[in-house]
Amino acid sequence: MDAKIKNSILASLTADAYALGAHWIYDEEDLDNLPIDWQTLNDAQSIWHKGKTKGDFTHYGDQALYLLEYMSKNREFNQEDYYSFWKEKMSKYDGYIDGATRNALVEMGSTSSDLSICGRIAPLLIHVYSKEEFLSRVKDFTSITHNSELAHLASQFFAELLWESKENQDIKNNIQTLKIKYPKLAEWIDEGVNSKDIDTFDAIRGFGPACGIDGGFSGVIHLLSIDDDFKTLMINNSKAGGDSSARFMVVAQILGSQDGFENIQELVDDINEIQKIEYMLK
Repeated sequence: MDAKIKNSILASLTADAYALGAHWIYDEEDLDNLPIDWQTLNDAQSIWHKGKTKGDFTHYGDQALYLLEYMSKNREFNQEDYYSFWKEKMSKYDGYIDGATRNALVEMGSTSSDLSICGRIAPLLIHVYSKEEFLSRVKDFTSITHNSELAHLASQFFAELLWESKENQDIKNNIQTLKIKYPKLAEWIDEGVNSKDIDTFDAIRGFGPACGIDGGFSGVIHLLSIDDDFKTLMINNSKAGGDSSARFMVVAQILGSQDGFENIQELVDDINEIQKIEYMLK
């Protein structure tokens, strides 16, 4: 597998495993007093992930892993076939079932506008031969659980940003180029870029740290606009609380596509399913 694609997938999964410890903790005092080590992976502290331990994924990472499993076995992405595969997996899932998943288990086409779908798209790069094919796959994939206009708009934007950054390595310039193509997102893009010198905690709390694209999108652009290393960005993102996994899975898959990306090996090694993942990434 192409090294950039492999690293993009691995980076997004590592981001989710790292986020588990503080995921969905919103209260500032609680965040300050969490019994975790910010330098490594941790047990889940939120009641929503009760029973999840160090090295596990949130429900986002688990679903990203299902997509990786599907794509590693198939040379094409077929929406109906994947929906059947995903539905069988999720019907037996013992982790948190969010609203998008719950609705899609009844009928394909949940209309959620949560940001999390945008951070699960990297496995769709496997066996893809053109940008147009990748964007088509992302559209079909998004439609299963997040079939809203806003979710499609954001997922297409981040898919293009991932593709272009994999090709030409200039994330900041790519964001500005895509802003012209996505005028409905321009205000959020500008907010994120213009906040790059603001403390990440303050910026993300100001945009809104919750699950929605409205708020989360600007937080992602903020993180991508900062000249810090992967781990520092990841730590500061999680310390801001809320839906930290959704934000940084998007960031991580884009940063992971860069030539200079270095795996956070000590974190990667602590992922409980890393042997299975590495086998699928061969």
